[in-house]
Amino acid sequence: MVADNAPAQAQQPLLRLRGVSKTFGPVQALTGIDLDIPAGQVTALVGDNGAGKSTLIKTIAGIWEPAAGQIIWQGKPVHFRSPKDATDIGIATVYQDLALADNLDIVQNMLLGHEVLRHGLLDEITMEQTAKQTLAEMRVTTVRNIRQPVGSLSGGQRQAIAVAKAVMLNAKLVIMDEPTAALGVSQTALVLEIITNLASQGIAVLVISHNLIDVFKVADRLAVLYLGRMATAGPVANYDTASAVHWMTTGTGPSGNGSAARNDAGLGGLSDG
Repeated sequence: MVADNAPAQAQQPLLRLRGVSKTFGPVQALTGIDLDIPAGQVTALVGDNGAGKSTLIKTIAGIWEPAAGQIIWQGKPVHFRSPKDATDIGIATVYQDLALADNLDIVQNMLLGHEVLRHGLLDEITMEQTAKQTLAEMRVTTVRNIRQPVGSLSGGQRQAIAVAKAVMLNAKLVIMDEPTAALGVSQTALVLEIITNLASQGIAVLVISHNLIDVFKVADRLAVLYLGRMATAGPVANYDTASAVHWMTTGTGPSGNGSAARNDAGLGGLSDG
């Protein structure tokens, strides 16, 4: 978690959603979503099953176009017609399946589709150096041999490789879908450390998680979806586990007042007041 981010809060958010809606035929999956995602901070997106979390991240990632609303990137409206459009401007998404090739080694996975060539042949030395440097910058120290097959890695190490691949593409925003699901204690700690390190390097991180213990360990901001609507969003200090669960299950604050602690994204940006 970022200890002192006053300068970051004075800047405009890296990504800003305004009135984003998404429909699938007669089904209204998202309605009027407002959300700010600042650089150098961890934003946790939580909500019950069916709240719209997957739909929202796939809309941000360019898989689906919104039916209404604006996606604003670094202060300018953008239109994503494909995932490549989102990737090209600096949005990388790490899904639960990680999209890694188990039969390839770490270097091959990290540079898959972005191999370095020299005289028409793979430049293995440069590729190894690039992979090592990226893992070192992320402070991933549990990987001893970057030529070992990814299929031999633990769950936490596989997450690290998937995130490193995103960072190598100069991602400014990394979206992580349930990054600690089905991981043990030590592997969860590794992934949470990676998330914190990304934010410390100025990268925005959007984490989707059902695990509120993990959320409160690393998040700077919390956003709660309820039935396709943004129930509340703001600094994580404004919430505790009990209030977050109440928002997730009822769409209202613990006092029962639906307007309490509403999404501060619509109140002029990142103000905590």
